[in-house]
Amino acid sequence: MNLCDRNEIQELLQRHGFRFSRSMGQNFLIESWVPEDIAAASGADRQTGVLEIGPGIGPLTQQLARRAGKVVSVELDRRLYPVLRETMADFDNFTLLEGDAMKLPLRQTVKEQFSGLRPILCANLPYNITTPFLTACVEAQCFDSLTVLIQKEVAQRICAAPGTADYGAFTLLMQYYTQPELLFTVSNTCFLPAPKVTSAVIHCRSRKAPPVEVCSREMLFRTVRSGFALRRKTLVNSLQTAFPLPKERLTEIVVACGLDPSVRGERLGLAEYARLADALAAEKEG
Repeated sequence: MNLCDRNEIQELLQRHGFRFSRSMGQNFLIESWVPEDIAAASGADRQTGVLEIGPGIGPLTQQLARRAGKVVSVELDRRLYPVLRETMADFDNFTLLEGDAMKLPLRQTVKEQFSGLRPILCANLPYNITTPFLTACVEAQCFDSLTVLIQKEVAQRICAAPGTADYGAFTLLMQYYTQPELLFTVSNTCFLPAPKVTSAVIHCRSRKAPPVEVCSREMLFRTVRSGFALRRKTLVNSLQTAFPLPKERLTEIVVACGLDPSVRGERLGLAEYARLADALAAEKEG
């Protein structure tokens, strides 16, 4: 069965009485090159354990199972369980976890499912969970890499440079934990039903060590979030949203870090935010 053939997909879904759920963000791939290229980009091999989120009917799942030592797919929609049991019947290295990926204990799951294997994440992620789920993945620090098909504008945000319109707090979070690369775009015509947006595949290789040293990771991201709180305001004004210090004192701290207090937070990189976070932490302790 060709899981990317529109007619075969429709026959399969009709046989199982399945109808698409807009609330679950279901868009199934109908171009075979897409799952093939995603699986190839993931770097999966027989020494790899792959966690997949939202397998749908299994086109990417099959491609991963042909390459990896083990594939564990998490699916929320109960109506797809019998479909996957049919489409993945020939793969003894496939395991289906029934439930909500957002409630999945990632570190525990990786430890239990992929003992002796190199763990990676590879998925056609539902658009409605992209940002919170990727955040959970990088903070769990249990994957060698993340290779995901997501909304193009989110992929651009992850890879953005300081001072650009796409650059934000999420950019810095992803770039702190990983080295992201936007690989290729995928037209909306490659999906059934077709979404209203263009998608993109991004590969994020996990860093062995953080790109900056800070006294507190929590303080770093508190500082980052505040730096983007008021995008049209100066850095000092933005910092005031999270740090209840007199404006004059915040200005002194910013200047002591070698920064122009009139600069906007969107122009700073991780190194500048790290200096600020350490200075603000010292101020709090002092």
